[in-house]
Amino acid sequence: MESELTLRVATPDDAPELLRVIRAAFSARPPVDPPADALGDTIDDIAAALRAGAGIVAEADGELVGGLLIDLNDGVATLRRVSVVPTWSRNGLARSIVEAAFGVAAELGAHTAQLIAREEFPQLIQWWRDGGFEVIDTVPHGVLMSRDLPVVVDVPTPEAMHALGVKLAGILRRGDLIVASGDLGAGKTTLTQGIGAGLGVEGPVISPTFVISRVHRSTGDGPHLVHVDAYRLGDGSELADIDLDASLSESVTLVEWGRGLAEWLADDRLEIDIVRGLDSDGRTVYLTGLGPRWAGALTPLREQP
Repeated sequence: MESELTLRVATPDDAPELLRVIRAAFSARPPVDPPADALGDTIDDIAAALRAGAGIVAEADGELVGGLLIDLNDGVATLRRVSVVPTWSRNGLARSIVEAAFGVAAELGAHTAQLIAREEFPQLIQWWRDGGFEVIDTVPHGVLMSRDLPVVVDVPTPEAMHALGVKLAGILRRGDLIVASGDLGAGKTTLTQGIGAGLGVEGPVISPTFVISRVHRSTGDGPHLVHVDAYRLGDGSELADIDLDASLSESVTLVEWGRGLAEWLADDRLEIDIVRGLDSDGRTVYLTGLGPRWAGALTPLREQP
């Protein structure tokens, strides 16, 4: 039977088990000189870091198998001690832990994530690059890497979701790819309608579920909107059959249900996740820009009241 894996925010009580995970993960790496600071951590060090900042842990059947620490300072979240026990490595768990940390850090007010990667591990530096990080400086024995964190927007009503789309349209330009995720009825199409209104395209903008994609031409000199619904597609090869790359450079392309299917279209993309709130209308929208195109591009949305 497969193990049940859960992610949650760490507490100081997790310090002993999290230290065990950190030591197991860092001990499994090739030795470096000087040795990793993580190998000198104590339970008190981990507990103090969790009290001062935050952390994420992963549990499998009640046992900690991964985790990390988050230091928070002036809007910057520094990720430390990113660890997965060897028996759980190479299965995507580290990426899931890091992505969970992005959301937590953003909700705590951080706008940038950073970390230090050792120069002895170029494959690890590339792994962080694949997750949207860029090298911004060199430090002793390594490099400092950074990326923007998701913009988190609370959306109380469908009207507010539409208005968010209009605001987002003011940031968009030709060649942009948007990958939108969320449950049925979460508001993906409402957001797209707002984007269409902001771009000034021909309507109506409705879900293209049965035709897979629709092109809404600009009524002015702005980009067209290509609206795709990938809900019924099995894999990325079916999406390739639509020839989206032929129109990508001249349009804004939005793919609903595109996670895991549409990323190959562009390294630079905007990922949107819509999460239902506790009431029937409320939603939380996470906007994550990946690649140089999106560096700082979402700042106007962060500054919205």
